[in-house]
Amino acid sequence: MRRAILAVLAGGVLLTGAACESDANTSEIAAPVAATVAPATTEPAPDYTANTEKVCGRLDKVFSAALGDFGTALGKMIAHKEAKQTEEAEKAEKTAAAELKSVGTQIRKETAEAENPDLKQAGITSAAKIEKSAKNRDYIEGIKTTKDLDKTLKSQLAEWLSPVAGYCA
Repeated sequence: MRRAILAVLAGGVLLTGAACESDANTSEIAAPVAATVAPATTEPAPDYTANTEKVCGRLDKVFSAALGDFGTALGKMIAHKEAKQTEEAEKAEKTAAAELKSVGTQIRKETAEAENPDLKQAGITSAAKIEKSAKNRDYIEGIKTTKDLDKTLKSQLAEWLSPVAGYCA
């Protein structure tokens, strides 16, 4: 399918370029375009279903275990903040950020084995969003209570995981 689109686009570029030439013969230009488009339509699209299911199964484990560890660290951070234990809260925040970075690394690793190039790219995008959040911990620092956690984390998880969610439904 992509080859057919590329062939049509290439043909359009050739025709556009030829239209700019005053002495171009349109019959000579039209023939190569037709020859380029025809073979691309006979190639079947690859089936990534089995591999995608395998990759998504491994991602489910990452989301359950690693994000669970991240949630545990956030819970400890909140408890320490509420108890006014600043030093312990900062340690828990660093642990949460490290767990989050680990999630990004694991997503990158699991989706690198995806045969579907779109799923592979979605994994790179999700991992990059998570890793960016692990470095810039402003949203974590703003969490002081479980209410804050619910508001912040729900939207944050949706942003982080939405790129791969479309493939792993």
